[in-house]
Amino acid sequence: MDRRVRKTRETLFDTLIQLLREKEFERITIQEIADRADVNRGTVYLHFEDKYDLLNRCIDSYLVRLNDSCLPIEPSESPEVSLLRTFRYLENSADVYSVLLRSEGVAAFRLRLSELLRQGVEEQFDRLVSDDRLNKEISIQFVTTAIVGLLEWWVARSMPYSAEEMVRQLMLLLGPYGLAQASPNAEADSAVAARPL
Repeated sequence: MDRRVRKTRETLFDTLIQLLREKEFERITIQEIADRADVNRGTVYLHFEDKYDLLNRCIDSYLVRLNDSCLPIEPSESPEVSLLRTFRYLENSADVYSVLLRSEGVAAFRLRLSELLRQGVEEQFDRLVSDDRLNKEISIQFVTTAIVGLLEWWVARSMPYSAEEMVRQLMLLLGPYGLAQASPNAEADSAVAARPL
């Protein structure tokens, strides 16, 4: 993509995010976007069919960035390391993702984030889970919903806990469902957990 085209699109994405901080998506007009971005209305239409196309491409752009920043570096990388990278990335980019997660009328972002996470959870499930009692479809849906809900809660509360603490707690919660890698003391931990109070 031409550098000038990329720069114009980035400007329009940034402008849309700014406007979403101020008002609901349905109340934003193409003219407002053009005025705020200091471009002609025709320039917006040169790059996007309408404001819905702009929103969809903006969401795509930020999901690609999120995905790229959180991909496992090695195939054997643990879910904990991947999740920590995700939480840290969101922590460093909170100004944008908090708008996309909390804005009224931008449910599309949450749905597509869920799908992105679902794919990652499915890969981890296939790699880590060997318990035949766990239904794959139910487990993946449960874990995906839990992670997205936790991310939304964390962002909505202005990230009251560090990324490290969020991942630590999440891994503790996921452990019983077979989607967290066992700790080196797993047998001792399960023996302590099974001990009557």
